Amino acid sequence: MPRFATSWLLCAGLAPLAWQSPALGDDWPTRPVKLVVSHAPGSSTDIVARYIATQLARGWAQPIVIENKPGGQNIIGAQAVTRASPDGYTLFYGTTSALVSNLYTIKGLPYDPVKDFVPIRFIGYSPFMIAATAGLKASTLKEALSAPGKDGTGPRVATEGAKTFSGILANTLESMSGARWTTVPYSKSSEALQDTIAGRTDLVVLPAIVVMNHVGQGRLKALAVSTASRLPSMPDVPALGETFPGFGLAGWHMLAAPAGTPASVVARLNRELDTLLAKPEIARHLASLGLDTDPALSTADQNRRFLQQEHATWQRITRQTGLLPE
Repeated sequence: MPRFATSWLLCAGLAPLAWQSPALGDDWPTRPVKLVVSHAPGSSTDIVARYIATQLARGWAQPIVIENKPGGQNIIGAQAVTRASPDGYTLFYGTTSALVSNLYTIKGLPYDPVKDFVPIRFIGYSPFMIAATAGLKASTLKEALSAPGKDGTGPRVATEGAKTFSGILANTLESMSGARWTTVPYSKSSEALQDTIAGRTDLVVLPAIVVMNHVGQGRLKALAVSTASRLPSMPDVPALGETFPGFGLAGWHMLAAPAGTPASVVARLNRELDTLLAKPEIARHLASLGLDTDPALSTADQNRRFLQQEHATWQRITRQTGLLPE
C-alpha cells in the first residue's frame, strides 16, 4: 500500500480575498482545500507543489492541505482526484505523465486524462538534460550520439527505465538521430548518475535539476536540455531544438481539478496563479527548484491548446518509437 502523507501549510495574511472578485466565488474557500500530489514527500515535484501552495494561499482565510499519493506512474494520485467531489475543495498538482503521457503508455488506464480533469493553470517546464561522462570525446549532442562507445556498438545511455520520461526521451532521440546505442535502465537516478560520472555509461538522461550540480563541478558535460529553445535559467546549455529543429520534449507541471469543478473557482485560481507566477522573485525561486515558467501559457484557452499539442506530440512519439501501452 502506498504511504500517504498529509501536512498543513499554514498561511500568513488571512484576510479573505472575496472583496476582490465578487463574481468569482467570493465565498470560496470556506474550509481547507486539499491539493493531491502524486509524488513522494520530499521529491522535487513535492517541494515545488508545497512552495506554490504556500504562496497561493497566503491571502486566503483557509489553508491548503498537501496530500501525497505517490506510486503507479502517478495513477494513484490522479485516480483519487477523479473520484473526489468537484466542489473546488480538491485540486491536483499534475505532471506530464498523469495528465498526458499515461494515456499512451499505460494499458487500461483507470481514468481519462482528457475527460476527467479541468486544467487550471500551467505552472512551468521541468526540463530533462542529456549529459555525458567527462571523459567522452564529444562536445556536442550530435557528436555524442554518434560516438562509437567503448566496444564500438555506440554509447551506453543511462535512463530511469523504458516507460519513464527519461527512457522515452532516450528512445525518441535514438529514433530521430538514426544512431544506435545501448540503453541501460536504472531504478534509482542516483545510480544512473554515479555510473555515468564513473564512466561505466557514456550518457545520462535525467531531470536537469538533478544533473546541473554535477555539471558545475566538472563531473559531467551538459550537452542539451530537452526543450525546443534555450531556457533563461540555463542560457549556455544548447536546446534539443538546435540539433533537431522544432523538437522539444520537456516535463511540466500544471494545476488541475476534477471535471465539473465550478467555473468560478477555476477562474479565480487561474487569475491568482497568473498574478503569482508573474512575480520575478517567484519565477527565480521556481527556477532554482528546476522549473521554468512560461507567461505565454496563462489563459484557459492557452492551456487547452498546450494540452492538445502535448497529446499530439506523445501520440507521434509512441508511434515513432514503437512504444506500446502495457
